Amino acid sequence: MNATRAMGRIKTSIFVVLMLALAVTCTWLGFWQLERLAEKDALIAAVDQRLDADPIPVPEPAQWSGLDLAELNFRPVTLTGAFRYNQTVTVFTSLGEANGAASGPGYWVVTPFVLDRGGTVFVNRGFIPTALQEAAVSDGEADATQVTITGLLRPGDAAGFMTPAPDTSNRIEWVRDPVRLADMVDPMLAPFAPFYVDLPAGAPGELPQGGETVIEFPNNHLGYAYTWFGFAIVAVVMLGFWLARQRSSARRPDPN
Repeated sequence: MNATRAMGRIKTSIFVVLMLALAVTCTWLGFWQLERLAEKDALIAAVDQRLDADPIPVPEPAQWSGLDLAELNFRPVTLTGAFRYNQTVTVFTSLGEANGAASGPGYWVVTPFVLDRGGTVFVNRGFIPTALQEAAVSDGEADATQVTITGLLRPGDAAGFMTPAPDTSNRIEWVRDPVRLADMVDPMLAPFAPFYVDLPAGAPGELPQGGETVIEFPNNHLGYAYTWFGFAIVAVVMLGFWLARQRSSARRPDPN
């Protein structure tokens, strides 16, 4: 009998420890989500400030290796140089809630822009519908006209393990990754910037349709925090009910 009771106490102690550990873990996760909420709010505020800031010159090639792209994300920049239209690559996308008239399945038109100071930046000139993809990459003229443009600096998109290989024959990519894009164009344009630039909207109806930069930060951390705190409360309440039942059972007389 004593051995049975001792074993019961051990099991009870283990269960109590596990439930308390679960409650503590859920509480910690709740506070971690609150920290993430503060970081996300700070990021949104910083991006809002960047979008309203005056454009700065695009970083020079000598700075590219040490850039903090997160700090420059969505920063307006100016570039002076020339487009290489004959090296254009199209990146498949599906544009929803567009700012312009065109939307749905289509392509980003990404063209190398050779800086007057050396180096090449890929410039996302905007969106085109699927039917215009072939025309976008068939412009065979290498225009050397020097222009100055302004756009938003963006870090490259990361390719996932399910991302297809580029369709080199049709000049189609699936992500706006400067490293992958560099493999699709003349290597003599190197070095290539580790970022790309989104152009703003042009005249109404103009294609490619610029000004389609998606500025959106999912911010569900407060809801996640409430969920984790709720789990912690449920664990403690369940433990309390279980301990109450254990005490009630212990008070009952043994029929034997």
